[in-house]
Amino acid sequence: MNRLRTIDVALDEMLVNLAAIVLRLSKPEMTRTPQARRALAQSVHQYAVCAKRSSDPHVHELKSRLEQTLKPSLRIIAKDGVKVS
Repeated sequence: MNRLRTIDVALDEMLVNLAAIVLRLSKPEMTRTPQARRALAQSVHQYAVCAKRSSDPHVHELKSRLEQTLKPSLRIIAKDGVKVS
């Protein structure tokens, strides 16, 4: 059983490292093209699939952060000095 725990911890560490890489790649300057956005979405999805079975709360927090990178950022638009949206 101790051996399984060691493997589980190692997998969680790899997931944390993978999330750090994907977060760096999710920056707007890295995802300007539609192909880059699709690649990011696929990476986030694959991470979520792997993270689903983890019991590490940090892995799940990173999953949520990664999923947030896929949501479009809202902008405030003003017309003649009046906020439109």
